[in-house]
Amino acid sequence: MRLRDQVIGALNLFCAEPGPLDPAGLRIGQALADVATIGLLQERNVRRSETAAEQLQAALKSRVVIEQAKGKLAERLSVDMDRAFRLLRDYARSNNLRLTDVARGFVDSAAADFPPPPRDQPSRQHRAQG
Repeated sequence: MRLRDQVIGALNLFCAEPGPLDPAGLRIGQALADVATIGLLQERNVRRSETAAEQLQAALKSRVVIEQAKGKLAERLSVDMDRAFRLLRDYARSNNLRLTDVARGFVDSAAADFPPPPRDQPSRQHRAQG
């Protein structure tokens, strides 16, 4: 089973009697292989589309929380949005944290202080091992 030069899989045909397949059997076998190839390719495309949609949704959620944190920080410190972003980013980098985690911690915090209070998360060392 192939798509151009790429091998997709294999299909084995078995007969009740030993010997080569007749021309009609070969045509049926090729038709079965073609249908199986189309089915496998369709399933692969669906899986890729679902993965891409999930990744896009996660990126959008991440972007929303970062924008919220920027707005909250800009208001609290009376700085512009670019400066607020740099503060968040620099804090995340200097503490080896994900920007989204820092932003979420700040947004979820009732305190107006920056940096955000630590969240109940595994330590950096524990996350690196897991």
